[in-house]
Amino acid sequence: MVNLAVNIGGLKLPNPVVTASGTFGYGQEYSEFFDIEKLGAIVVKGLSYSPRQGNPPPRLVETPAGMLNAIGLQNIGVETFIKDKLPYLRTLKLNVIANFFGDSIDEYVMAAEALTKAGGVHGLEMNISCPNKKAGWIVFGTDPAVMKDVVTAVRKATDLPLIVKLSPNVTDIGLMAKVAEDCGADAVSLINTITGMCIDINSRRSKLANVTGGLSGPAIRPIAVRMVWEVHKAVMIPIIGMGGIMTAQDALEFMIAGASAVSVGTANFINPQAVIEIISGMEDYLKEHGIANINEIIGSLKT
Repeated sequence: MVNLAVNIGGLKLPNPVVTASGTFGYGQEYSEFFDIEKLGAIVVKGLSYSPRQGNPPPRLVETPAGMLNAIGLQNIGVETFIKDKLPYLRTLKLNVIANFFGDSIDEYVMAAEALTKAGGVHGLEMNISCPNKKAGWIVFGTDPAVMKDVVTAVRKATDLPLIVKLSPNVTDIGLMAKVAEDCGADAVSLINTITGMCIDINSRRSKLANVTGGLSGPAIRPIAVRMVWEVHKAVMIPIIGMGGIMTAQDALEFMIAGASAVSVGTANFINPQAVIEIISGMEDYLKEHGIANINEIIGSLKT
């Protein structure tokens, strides 16, 4: 037997594989494909305090080794999530992490408070790749001072494990991770999607109505692994690594670079059982290499 259990800022996971926000719905959608209680945790679709319509279509486009999405964070809102989706999740023996966001510090705080009081949510993942409408639409996750203010405010609003999801669209992601750590974050997750665009050369228009979108999938994996390695050197808190993970081998790369857990996203659209196959593959790797505890490989990169 090998031990796959990891600890993410006080949240004890039976294995290090979680689902990436926005790719797994609210859990019930995938329950017909496998026993979702076998996951390390589920990260639900991103939530704002009030419902959000999102962007007009087209808002998804395939790219070589990936996809661009401009969904616009469409969601049902915190109150509807608590009323309609959380009761099902409460019936499961499963860690539930609620991803949330806002366009102002007040909106972040209101969402965090409501999710904390709801019961049945075990951790919060804070998406800071959103613009602050009260600060000239500066993206929270790209300005250290703006990021400091919002993380500090949310930390005061919740006693749940707080994971800050970092934007890759920065010059120094290690610095941003350190800001999150100094403001009380229990962990960081990275990377969020990378801004990109795709053009139809015949119409000379973007293939997305929003013009730009977030690039995910295997195309971004080497960038994500590099950023996880940089953050691992910069902070002491745990890291959840993500970005183009399709196989157990991909997941293990992130952990060797310094991630304590991994989040699987785009792969869920291609193979609904990808997360289960990754968990099994990681267990096989440990057995093959005579490693009793997966924590032994975290940050074990040889340079």
